[in-house]
Amino acid sequence: MNPPASPAAPSTPTPAAPAQRLVSLDALRGFDMFWILGADVVMQSLGRMSDAAPVQALAGQFEHKAWAGFAFYDLIFPLFVFIVGASVVFSLSRLVEREGRAGAVKRVLLRGALLYALGIFYSGGVTTAWPDIRLLGVLQRIALAYTATGLLFCFLKPRALAAVTVALLVGYWALLTFVPIRDFQLDKAAFPARLGTDKPTPAQVEAAFHATTQRVTARYEPGLNLTNHLDYLYLGGRKYDTYYDPEGFLSTLPAVATCLLGVFAGLLLRRTDLRDAQKIAWLAGGGVAALVAGHLWGLQFPVIKKIWTSSFVLVAGGWSLLLLAAFYYLVDVRQWRGWCQPFVWIGMNAITLYVAANIARPRTLAQRLAGGDVKSFFDATLGAHAGNLVIAIVGLLLVVWLARFLHRRQIFLRV
Repeated sequence: MNPPASPAAPSTPTPAAPAQRLVSLDALRGFDMFWILGADVVMQSLGRMSDAAPVQALAGQFEHKAWAGFAFYDLIFPLFVFIVGASVVFSLSRLVEREGRAGAVKRVLLRGALLYALGIFYSGGVTTAWPDIRLLGVLQRIALAYTATGLLFCFLKPRALAAVTVALLVGYWALLTFVPIRDFQLDKAAFPARLGTDKPTPAQVEAAFHATTQRVTARYEPGLNLTNHLDYLYLGGRKYDTYYDPEGFLSTLPAVATCLLGVFAGLLLRRTDLRDAQKIAWLAGGGVAALVAGHLWGLQFPVIKKIWTSSFVLVAGGWSLLLLAAFYYLVDVRQWRGWCQPFVWIGMNAITLYVAANIARPRTLAQRLAGGDVKSFFDATLGAHAGNLVIAIVGLLLVVWLARFLHRRQIFLRV
């Protein structure tokens, strides 16, 4: 989506404009985080309680696709990156007005570095010895996408940003489609036929990989694509999928494009010469166009989250635009905000809650509160797995309570 151009951020300080905060962005960010802070487990528990087709179809949306395809759960991460881009427009525009471009650049670099360091800490950077530390992960990808997008926003006009976005998507497709790679699949399922064992040693895999002389192009299977091969060759530390990482370094390029799509949405929402109805129409129309383009591109370049294909960027971006249009209409235009307060609480402390939930593990506390005899009671009364559903709900409520506690005391821990 490329709405009409908006003036580039000035390079020298100007009088600050009145602060404007879109509650819909906070609510959408919280809605996004809600699912990975425990609501996903609630839906998965429901799926284990019933074999009914509608229930199974709904529960299936809360599992990542093994490789190609798209489920609701595959939207969670790119939606967050998209929202980061939309938020950049408001936060950096105000910062440039107060401190100039130099101040904004300093803020972007500092915040990006802190978020990356938090990602290293989250991946075991303090408690784990090298090489069992992930250099690239969820938080690190957010940090890199934010930093690249923030710097681009500080220096480029919207038309140049659009050109960069297209270049990232087309360039990534071209690399994966035309650059030849070894005809060697770095995937456990392929090892028995290739290596004669399903548990080869790292040395065996390395020797077989480098001994492969045949080259192929336009391959997008697990472990048989340029992104995964570059991870194997050059990405140090622990890799999430043993030989490659879903947040590998090459696939960070299209993730920056996802963040830039959010920037275009933010530029649109910031405009004062458009009515709210026009903004919603632009968002919804852009969302539909991105979905159509993404699925059409996916016929040749499959929609794959684990290597963040360009078609995946467009499909995820399309749904992100549609969700933002809906939230903007409900929350900021109609001012219907009572229903989304828990999402706002979560959205204003999203990273803090994400890290806290994975360190404190509220589900463990929920096991203490609703496990044992309580779980057995619900299993006997409502059916098998009902106890697990109750535990999942209690764990989610604990996270929401923490979000409300932080919000009511105006504690906002932002990296």
